[in-house]
Amino acid sequence: MLQKSAASNSSTLPDTPLSRRAVLLGAGGLLLSGCTRTLGVDGLVDGFTTAKGPVRPSLSVTEQTARSEVMYPSLTDGGYELPEITYGRFDPKYRRQLVIDPTGEPPGTIVVQLQERFLYFVMPGSQAIRYGVGVGEDGLSWSGRGRIQYKKAWPKWTPPPEMIERKPELAEFRGGMPGSLTNPLGARALYIYQGDQDTGYRVHGTPQWWTVGQALSSGCVRMINQDVIDLYDRVVEKTPIVII
Repeated sequence: MLQKSAASNSSTLPDTPLSRRAVLLGAGGLLLSGCTRTLGVDGLVDGFTTAKGPVRPSLSVTEQTARSEVMYPSLTDGGYELPEITYGRFDPKYRRQLVIDPTGEPPGTIVVQLQERFLYFVMPGSQAIRYGVGVGEDGLSWSGRGRIQYKKAWPKWTPPPEMIERKPELAEFRGGMPGSLTNPLGARALYIYQGDQDTGYRVHGTPQWWTVGQALSSGCVRMINQDVIDLYDRVVEKTPIVII
């Protein structure tokens, strides 16, 4: 079902029917599965707003301007204290940054490039904000065109029946695991639909920020919590998403 293409022009990408979901739901453990397992300049983004107002410019990835206290500081959100991520703990190319848009998609579109492990939020003026992401293992990722049907802060995670059968200790979460610092969905989740059908895939945060840049999940797109909070504030419901 996968259509993993490194091509930046996704205009000819067909809708991809859902399949293999039963496999995906049963794969991985609680925290290792996907849904379980230049300085930015104000002028570059002037006039582009979201439901929550003007977007924030991004920072460069140089050591001088993207220190952890500038880019990924400790952050209090929803009553939770997200830990600081120390500079140098992962490849700097996966740090949030403003880049020339390589996607060709309209402003306001999310584009995920699975092979490159990048998520782009397209901006006006041929700009895009690029985030590093973690993706699904080979054979477990969904690709196609869809939309963000809705989004949630500190979402509840519910393990599928197949996982509970395999890991009976998760039965206590049958009714859902409340949002928390250890919740596999992290600080935010964006729910991907295709047509009127929930794909079962999400763009979400993760407490395992060190998995960004890797293919370890059961198919969802993982982001550093500070990054998914930033993205969450930029997108609105019905935002188009392309995964290639």
